[in-house]
Amino acid sequence: MPQALLCVLLAPSALMLAGGALVTVPAVNDAKPWQSFLGLSAAATLCALLNVVAIWLTADSSPAPHAQCLQPWLAATPLGTCIALLVQVIGGAIGAFSSRYLAGEPGQCRYISSLAWVLGSVQLLLIADHWLVMIGCWALVGVMLQRLLCFYADRPFAQLAALKKRAVDRLADVLLVLAATLSWSQVGSGSLTELMHYVESHGDSWAIQASTICLILAIVLRTALIPAHGWLIQVMEAPTPVSALLHAGVVNLGGFWLIRFAPLISHNFWAQSLLVALGLGSAVLAGLVMLTRVSIKVSLAWSTVAQMGFMILECGLGLYSLAALHLFGHSLYKAHRFLAASSVVQDVRQARMAGSANLQPYSLVLAPIVAVAVVVLTLAECHPGAWPWWWSSMLGFAWASFLWMPMQSAFDAWHCAKLLAVGIVTIAGLTGAALLGHLLPLDIQDHPNAGLGMVALFGMALLYLSQATLLSAPTVVEGWRRWSYAGYYVDERFTRLVLLWWPNRWMPKVRVRPYVALGPTQEQS
Repeated sequence: MPQALLCVLLAPSALMLAGGALVTVPAVNDAKPWQSFLGLSAAATLCALLNVVAIWLTADSSPAPHAQCLQPWLAATPLGTCIALLVQVIGGAIGAFSSRYLAGEPGQCRYISSLAWVLGSVQLLLIADHWLVMIGCWALVGVMLQRLLCFYADRPFAQLAALKKRAVDRLADVLLVLAATLSWSQVGSGSLTELMHYVESHGDSWAIQASTICLILAIVLRTALIPAHGWLIQVMEAPTPVSALLHAGVVNLGGFWLIRFAPLISHNFWAQSLLVALGLGSAVLAGLVMLTRVSIKVSLAWSTVAQMGFMILECGLGLYSLAALHLFGHSLYKAHRFLAASSVVQDVRQARMAGSANLQPYSLVLAPIVAVAVVVLTLAECHPGAWPWWWSSMLGFAWASFLWMPMQSAFDAWHCAKLLAVGIVTIAGLTGAALLGHLLPLDIQDHPNAGLGMVALFGMALLYLSQATLLSAPTVVEGWRRWSYAGYYVDERFTRLVLLWWPNRWMPKVRVRPYVALGPTQEQS
């Protein structure tokens, strides 16, 4: 049984890695490479589904079904296998979309090979239980992404994004190696499971605490939080399926590993504070910039940065089950939004022409009050006493924008009532989904931190008020809106540092120009 479980566990990764290698064979290359990729992807999806079923069936009979047969290199956890299935489903959908999107383009076999290797590396990364496997797989994901980012090699900003991504990855690799060295020297083993057992029995020493800080900084770099977010915004120069792969899959890996290292983070106040500070700062800044952008894809990219900040914030607050649910929802949402970007452009254009960007003045006060009340009542009814009040209030502020009402030429009570009803139903459904994610047996232990929760509550309230002000009174805060549109010039400063540290010799065609704040018409063109 252990050998059979190991074979099934490795099957999705092996199929994708083999598919990436087979596409380079001339016989397969001359035939139908997309059909080969899609067939292997379907087989990998089936194997990933079998992994989910197997781990859930064995979870009832053994407290740690993976610990005896797969250590010290691999570990099949309920959350990891579910995310692996999600990654494979999204990867197959992106592959099917890419086969039509790239029809007639040169270099498709190179694209297929890179996509297959990214999926295979991610599959192996999700079941890694050793520092060496984790570091190697994450580095391989970055290397293969470089080829996808530079699919259009003649585009300067694509080359610039790839350069910044390479620099961020190398810095993250150094931090991961340092974290592994500190942990290994203290525990005496590179196994992550043994590291968790050591922390539970001996507590976290200064070496474990330093290792956790290095790990968090590496994850923050790979999750594209501010200030290392510029490459994720400029990846719009790559094909749309590559953007969907990054925003729906790769950047979410940071959230998974923070949940995986929850025992270390929960014992380290400084690590939690660092996550809350970086996550809340990214959520607030990116949430403001997102509202000022005209390009739909760029706005979605800033939305990803904000959502990653919110996910990191949830992990810093100890709400790991909510972060897991956020990961699933964000992956599915962003995959759909990017792959359906053409129809999204039309919908948003029509909404803006209808004047829905202006808000009713009373909705600015009504929205947070009703949202917080709905969240509190839903949680109290379904699971009394499980959540502190600050958690409910923070979630209510995060979802209060669903109750914003567009400005009308004349007051229409029926129209406002319909919008309010839809918003309340949406918030109640999202709250129920969050509660369901908390109750699912994903082997996730929450450790809420009330002190940091108060900081997050005030931060979410500030974000809500700032967003409402930018949308309801754009002419009053014109200077602030201009700064928000420019992303507060954070990426420009980070780009200069990267080019000083890693000179421009890797991309001789690129000439970095000073930032010029474009108007809506120029950006749209």
